[in-house]
Amino acid sequence: MTRFVLFAAPIAIAASILVNGGGDDPEPPADSPAAADPADSSVGPDPYAAANDEERRQLDERVAAMPAGLDAPAKRELAWKLLASSESSTLDWRGQYATIDDNGDGTGYTAGIVGFCSGTHDMLTFVEAFTKDHPDSPLTPFVPALRKVDGTGSHKGLDPGFTAAWKKSATDPVFRAAQDRVRDKQYFEPAVRLAKLDGLGTLGQFIYFDAMVLQGPGTAPDGFYGIRKAALAEADTVDEGGDEKAYLDAFLDAARAVMKSKKNQHDTSRIDTTQREFLYDGNLALKPPLTWKMYGETFHVAS
Repeated sequence: MTRFVLFAAPIAIAASILVNGGGDDPEPPADSPAAADPADSSVGPDPYAAANDEERRQLDERVAAMPAGLDAPAKRELAWKLLASSESSTLDWRGQYATIDDNGDGTGYTAGIVGFCSGTHDMLTFVEAFTKDHPDSPLTPFVPALRKVDGTGSHKGLDPGFTAAWKKSATDPVFRAAQDRVRDKQYFEPAVRLAKLDGLGTLGQFIYFDAMVLQGPGTAPDGFYGIRKAALAEADTVDEGGDEKAYLDAFLDAARAVMKSKKNQHDTSRIDTTQREFLYDGNLALKPPLTWKMYGETFHVAS
């Protein structure tokens, strides 16, 4: 099984989503789009995050008037399948809540539907927030060990027992719903909203979402907003009067370059034999039937 890790998730936002169910926004971390100076055009953050309340209301109204795109129920299901094929080499995304393994890439255990990693802080953030609200969770005894191994590939204090505890937790619908909230509120919704504001169709919305999950919503050059900044330097968005295919081609070029720069992301199938193929086929609406290859394996969705 092939899995890729999730990088640099904004900690405070994740905790708020899990514990508060996506309530009032916390103070954003230093590398989040909301923390960037809105006047600094070199950052290229999400205009929604940098907007005031009235501006956000107007943006919400603008997005609400657009076609559902990837936010339509059938397209969401397709998005989860496409993501699962790249994260776990399967279309069975519902089976990934309980998945936990060590890929040998130095990031420790990788688990769940968006690939929380014990070595990249996002798993610690997720488990700390969840167990604070659910102290009877099987994962609660492992929080101290997760704190100690954070930033490393070590299993010290996690073995034996942690993988079994994760799998047991995943039988709880509350735990699965917590994973859903992180996926939706922290990655899917901001990615799709920004893609719509950029004038992108369903394929472009998925491309943004996939990059947001894989690289994290940071403004550094190897984060999602850094990738978007690099693409904007090469092509205009549709909203700016540019050609959609040309812009998405530039975005995929930038996303691929970031992947190739990371030691555990050298296989770029999710771009080369999936997203780029859909783009070159002209399937900007991401309309099934779809056939793609991931890590040499062929996947197909009929409808």
